[in-house]
Amino acid sequence: MTFTAETADMARIKEEIADSFDEELEMEIDESRLETMFADLAEHPDREQLDRRLYFRELFRLQHELVRLQDWVQHKGLKVVVIFEGRDSAGKGGAIKRITQRLNPRVCRVAALPAPNERERTQWYFQRYVAHLPAAGEIVLFDRSWYNRAGVERVMGFCDEEDVEEFFRSVPEFERMLVRSGIILVKYWFSITDEEQQFRFTMRIEDPLKQWKLSPMDVESRRRWEDYTRAKEAMLQHTHIPEAPWWVVEAVDKKKARLNCIAHLLEQIPYEDVPKAPVILPARVRHADYERHPVPEEMYVPERY
Repeated sequence: MTFTAETADMARIKEEIADSFDEELEMEIDESRLETMFADLAEHPDREQLDRRLYFRELFRLQHELVRLQDWVQHKGLKVVVIFEGRDSAGKGGAIKRITQRLNPRVCRVAALPAPNERERTQWYFQRYVAHLPAAGEIVLFDRSWYNRAGVERVMGFCDEEDVEEFFRSVPEFERMLVRSGIILVKYWFSITDEEQQFRFTMRIEDPLKQWKLSPMDVESRRRWEDYTRAKEAMLQHTHIPEAPWWVVEAVDKKKARLNCIAHLLEQIPYEDVPKAPVILPARVRHADYERHPVPEEMYVPERY
């Protein structure tokens, strides 16, 4: 290979690596654009942001560790459930995106269940969640979970207090049963301030690319802030058990919250490097009698960029 060819190959490799980071960079640029729209609020002392260079360096390092963890989970046939709870706009989705960003979706998947349908409302409460639990070698991240009953369902009146009391009696037994069955269960509560939620909701209202995130239920949750606080306190009191404790993530600073959550998650599951056989690409098979046929021009997507 000539020097010129080697230089060209190295340039392509660098471009490929840079491209692999683009998704994260695009998300961060989008968030920065939004905060610029509200510079007066963004400078609030409670909203001090983590240094961007440190954030990216640590995020990519932690995502590399998540890949190692994923390989270990597959290798050992572990079953992992991670629950993400918190107020609307607390940053659960952003943390989940950064966890799954570089993982195999066949190994690590997200369960974000919609409101129960008419049939599901007549089932055992935990039944529709059980269907999403992992098999061996899988990680499932619940973007909200069975704790809906202790939160939105209770506050919005979708269940009565008798249902809630039964839920608090059942959850410890249910989660102990999961742990006894071999499931590693980790539960996170993303905590933000009243002022920070107001700020994030305002950003969503003003930005057409984010408005879809703001449902009528979210708007109503602003009015019922204190009701949600009482519900959260009761939930933590009744369901913080040794077998499956709650972990609170301070989430006013989104970047710190993501890094802290990922770093903590990695500490919950001891993992090692998985031995792998070297991958060697076989020689390309060529057939003298094969002739490649041209693709009709009308089938190509127009190159507008």
